[in-house]
Amino acid sequence: MGAEKAHHFTTKVYKTISSIPLLGSILNSAFNYENNKLGKKVFGLTFKNPVGLAAGFDKDGKYFKEMSKLGFGFIEIGTVTPKPQIGNPKPRLFRLPNDESLINRMGFNNDGVEAMVERLKNRPQTDVIIGGNIGKNKTTPNKEAVNDYLICFTALYDHVDYFVVNVSSPNTPNLRDLQEKEPLTALLNRLLEERKKHQVSKPILLKIAPDLTDGQLDDIVDIMADTKLDGLIATNTTIDRSNLKTDSDIIADIGNGGLSGAALTQRSTQVISYLHNKSKGDFPIIGVGGIRSSKDAKEKLDAGAALIQVYSGMVYEGPSLIKKIKKALAH
Repeated sequence: MGAEKAHHFTTKVYKTISSIPLLGSILNSAFNYENNKLGKKVFGLTFKNPVGLAAGFDKDGKYFKEMSKLGFGFIEIGTVTPKPQIGNPKPRLFRLPNDESLINRMGFNNDGVEAMVERLKNRPQTDVIIGGNIGKNKTTPNKEAVNDYLICFTALYDHVDYFVVNVSSPNTPNLRDLQEKEPLTALLNRLLEERKKHQVSKPILLKIAPDLTDGQLDDIVDIMADTKLDGLIATNTTIDRSNLKTDSDIIADIGNGGLSGAALTQRSTQVISYLHNKSKGDFPIIGVGGIRSSKDAKEKLDAGAALIQVYSGMVYEGPSLIKKIKKALAH
């Protein structure tokens, strides 16, 4: 089965099964594991454990209730844009089993922010933190991008616990140009100004690419210091294709897209370590990229991450990965 079709098939079947009380209870007891040692307070929020589901799995907020039964401490939904968009032409999601990795060029396919708000209005009160990952529509030029981020930010403000500004996906043309110091500072400052209008101050995080140079990472550290942003997510997918085991002809046939999974493990950890050391731990980092074992999770945390997220690793290792990581961290 094609990778994208398999994703939708599996999530729909899982949603159906978990809605049946007895089966849902069995799933919960089979996959869940909690320990008071795992609790953590980061950027003002209390997480029951440090293992989260990365953005991209639940783009529209359709599955966060069911995914929380797998034991995640937090779930990030999106990336969502102001207007609905179909994303890039299919096929756009590819498995690289020899590398335990994925390539995607989804292109922010989603139902739009208003549809997400409707789903979140009836959000059950649980101890699972929900983050909203926001982006811009493909047709919006970069000079007007701030408006798209503001629309999503305002619409979701009462319905999520934290925000992530996504300027690092490689699958929306020119989006990564917004990572440059001047436009990024302007965008973040505008969102921070908007936040002042609300009685409750919700954390705003920035998600960055793993393909930034040391000089660009230094700029990110400066931006974090200047804006006093709440945190950083390192990293998004990479456009680098070096050191893959998959045949180069297969990679060439797949074409453009962001690479995630085991092939990203080392680089994402390097970026976390660099940012943590350069900033002297001045801001919390959520570490994501190629976590497929408790060892990988511990390396991210040891490198300076306060929390971690998984996605591709769960595709290859199964949902028991979350329980394994939490047990290892607790003991």
